[in-house]
Amino acid sequence: MTQTPLEVARRVGQQGSSGSESAALMDRLANWVILSWGWRRRGIAFCAGAASALAQPPFFLFPVLWLTFPVLVWLIDGADSTSRSGAGRRFRPAFATGWWFGFGYFLAGLWWVGAAFLVDAEQFGWMMPFAVLALPAGLALFWGAAAAFARLLWSGSWTRVFALAAALGGAEWLRGNVLTGFPWNAVGYALTAGEPLMQSAALFGVPGLTVLAVAVFAAPAVLAPAAGRAGRNIVLPALSVLAVAALALSGMLRLAHADRAMVPDLSIRIMQPAIDQAQKWLPENRTSVVDTYLRLSQSEARPLSAGTVLVWPESAFPFALMRHPDVLGSIADMLPRGSVLVTGAARIDDSEAGRPRYYNSIYVIDDRGTVTDAYDKVHLVPFGEYLPFQGLFEALGLEQLTKLPGGFSAGRQRRALALPSGQTFSPLICYEIIFPGKVLPAGDRPGFLLNVTNDGWFGRTIGPWQHFHQARVRAVEEGLPLIRAANTGISAVIDPYGRLLARSDLGAAEAIDAPLPAAAPPTFLERRRGWIVPLLLAGSLLIAASGIWRRSPGR
Repeated sequence: MTQTPLEVARRVGQQGSSGSESAALMDRLANWVILSWGWRRRGIAFCAGAASALAQPPFFLFPVLWLTFPVLVWLIDGADSTSRSGAGRRFRPAFATGWWFGFGYFLAGLWWVGAAFLVDAEQFGWMMPFAVLALPAGLALFWGAAAAFARLLWSGSWTRVFALAAALGGAEWLRGNVLTGFPWNAVGYALTAGEPLMQSAALFGVPGLTVLAVAVFAAPAVLAPAAGRAGRNIVLPALSVLAVAALALSGMLRLAHADRAMVPDLSIRIMQPAIDQAQKWLPENRTSVVDTYLRLSQSEARPLSAGTVLVWPESAFPFALMRHPDVLGSIADMLPRGSVLVTGAARIDDSEAGRPRYYNSIYVIDDRGTVTDAYDKVHLVPFGEYLPFQGLFEALGLEQLTKLPGGFSAGRQRRALALPSGQTFSPLICYEIIFPGKVLPAGDRPGFLLNVTNDGWFGRTIGPWQHFHQARVRAVEEGLPLIRAANTGISAVIDPYGRLLARSDLGAAEAIDAPLPAAAPPTFLERRRGWIVPLLLAGSLLIAASGIWRRSPGR
């Protein structure tokens, strides 16, 4: 009769282990984890989850997942509560294990969101500890549900690794789509560390890489004899290392044959002002803010030239630009003939009865100071740009961080914008860039992606680095160059393969120049996006189900 991992762990723990010293050490570690219970189990899960966050930028220590994800497998092994009464209680230990692991992961990876509440600490500072804990706690529910679902297909064999891959991969996809979605720090980004590995995003996309990453990094769990009565399985861990090596090698080959063509007669200048967030919105600083933008955008040593696309970041002005024709006039005076400014700015629409509607927008402004095209942000940040259940929260005296009455309104649809030269681009404001598969408008493929953001809310934390890397991966997924302008963060020009042509420093006030890279051909992901993730999830589910089938009576 096939034994469960928990039963095997108890037997091995009683009999001791044999083999090499390193194997014996792994045996003891696996058994200690599997047999732990209560607060010790929760502490192990939390610490392993927190350590897993080191795989994300700016650290990129993805090999740590080969240690932490096996711990998650062993913890779920130990959540074998089938002997307890009640079907509902069967999955509670697994859910708790997944939740504590996820809570540690998201708390260690997202603690920096608290910095936004300190910009106006007098009004919002008291909310910081609640926000820092509530966001990870809510996101961890997806991981708890994944661990509970994985128990349905759990077995005492190596196939349980794929049960976890299917469950957690599906949960991460849901996290990126449910309730407006928040796919920040998806596990798949661990397989995009460095330019060679980053090319795997053009094949599988981050959602697909998440399924692969869980299977790859959980594989060493089967090295312990607690994996089942068949003893150690060294094939799966070896294959996991080979899989990462194969992704890196294929990425190196792709880069070796990557084109470096540039768009002729067009150059990019990105101006990063690094204006302190607490000072930017003060009414008395309006003139100095505009002067800073104009001064840093050009100088005698580095004058603007015809054919330049000048890019300013999100919400560049502490006012509605269209209501200040004098500022548009100053922009026209600055721009040489044939150049254009693309800038983030707030827009006010008071054409309808009632209070005005505010939009977070991008404008294209030509050398005459005329707005030739505009885009309103579609995917708003909950609690930052608007309040869910706005009326209820405002009645309680709460407001979003932007402190606009009623918050921002969402634009109607994603659409491409056009430069006077005819080049088209997909405009993306702030965290719109983090959603895989949702950065392009319907219709013809644009020439590049343009992301404006204001990471000044988060200071010199790891948050801007995470945001920058996710934007960079979008360029690889879509095979399109990316222009990224941040108030303070990391501004850059990135080619379709994720390579940096120019980049600013975090917190620096500077302008950077680069040519515009030409778009690459549509990627494999772009042509096959609709079935890659379903195929990977279905394959993992079938492998996991085969383990249950082999355990059935008579097999």
